[in-house]
Amino acid sequence: MILTYKIRHNQDFTEDLKKAFKVAEFAVRNPKCRSSKAVKDIGLKSAISNQILRKYGNQKKIKRVHNVNLVIPNQSIRVDKDNRIIKIVPLKLTLNYQFPDFEKINQIEIDKEFAYISCTVKEESEMIPSAFIGVDRNTTGHIAVLANPDTGKIEKLGKKALHIHNKYSAIRKRLQRQGKFRQLKKIKDKESRIVKDLNHKISRRIVNIAKEQNAGLVFEDLKGIRNSRKQSKSFKYALNSWSFYQLQLFVEYKAKLLGVPVYYIDPAYTSQNCSICGKIGIRNGKEFKCPHCGHVDHADVNAAFNIANRQKSMVDRVQKEMYTMGALIPHDAMFEECQTTSEPHVL
Repeated sequence: MILTYKIRHNQDFTEDLKKAFKVAEFAVRNPKCRSSKAVKDIGLKSAISNQILRKYGNQKKIKRVHNVNLVIPNQSIRVDKDNRIIKIVPLKLTLNYQFPDFEKINQIEIDKEFAYISCTVKEESEMIPSAFIGVDRNTTGHIAVLANPDTGKIEKLGKKALHIHNKYSAIRKRLQRQGKFRQLKKIKDKESRIVKDLNHKISRRIVNIAKEQNAGLVFEDLKGIRNSRKQSKSFKYALNSWSFYQLQLFVEYKAKLLGVPVYYIDPAYTSQNCSICGKIGIRNGKEFKCPHCGHVDHADVNAAFNIANRQKSMVDRVQKEMYTMGALIPHDAMFEECQTTSEPHVL
């Protein structure tokens, strides 16, 4: 797996970035040229020039260059893992890093403030789960509610997300009315950074819980929910403003690093069925009541249990069918049979 880490470099590369911009413009005008000799007069180091020529020469759709970073290939990077130091030879830049161990550095891109370090990281082999944790994602209340039917353990995460959106929604509306569009963009960027940070923390907690409990993570397949579901105005805003897709991607790549399997199930009736008897119950806001068995629960917790139970039932059914047929199959093959697509879905 390839991950990118960001480190502040505290150096002034203004002149080098100007030269890189000129090299990129040349690459757009002359896409077939790959030799740094053609741009030698610009004065940028040849190792960096070659990377920029290759990057912008291959992108046929680009007609005009905007922002260009310095691109340093693996051959021009030296790593001292004992002292946790990265040396970028062409720029005479030394960086101290604190991120986890990696197999190799593929390349580094540098802008005015940061160095973006692309690393190949070793993944753990995927474990065979002994249980399943259902994850219910929400637009109100807690962003993610986790439930493990085998242990009965429940975890609620991301309660402050709704407060964040309400706060910044009010600020954006005020700036929009006042016509302060430059400040409006800054506020949007700030909110985006806060959301990203929160999604990182939530996804890390979700994966760690699954690892601790030796459980697979089960999500609803929410592909097309924006187009297929009747929604109130407030629900539409919350659904589009909170980055479910970003949270999903963060969970997926963190799960791969720790060998935690991720499954997706059909979301139909997960919020309406009773997690105890399986019959249709009554949901009123965050409260769930079942008129058949009398079960009362938090609506999101009930849904999380349903999500986990659905995957567990699918595994049990396949296992039973295999034994009925007299076929003894490896445990991991049985789980693979029960796993729905793990491809990310854009909401």
